[in-house]
Amino acid sequence: MSRTNISAAVRKRIREIARDRCGYCLSPQQYVLGVLEIEHIIPRALGGSDDESNLWLSCSLCNRYKGAQITGVDPTSGVTVPLFNPRTQIWAEHFQWSADGTRIIGLTPIGRATGEALQLNNEVAVEVRRNWVLAGWHPPEE
Repeated sequence: MSRTNISAAVRKRIREIARDRCGYCLSPQQYVLGVLEIEHIIPRALGGSDDESNLWLSCSLCNRYKGAQITGVDPTSGVTVPLFNPRTQIWAEHFQWSADGTRIIGLTPIGRATGEALQLNNEVAVEVRRNWVLAGWHPPEE
């Protein structure tokens, strides 16, 4: 979570625009233990600003795995590409849900690199999603 003073109004606006869910794994606030975090798309450590255009909503797992990364390696091509930007890119153009709704499948180099970098299909996330599917809560609608 950011250690900067991002105003309550900006935080509220980001939550509304992000539909109160993580921009990377789409986990909704109502099913996440802990408060979704305001994250810097371009990390402050790499010169990113606190401007609203550089902020988005992220679950703690995605935010932690992303850290200061802005690029990742597409496991299919081996090419380094930018990570997915939830503020400017459309999730469904880069990702889709597996048939059982538990895994995020990267459709593009950006989607695949982001999936690897943020470990979107780590063991814990897949198990949690499996339980959400059983409860009828998942996958989320686009």
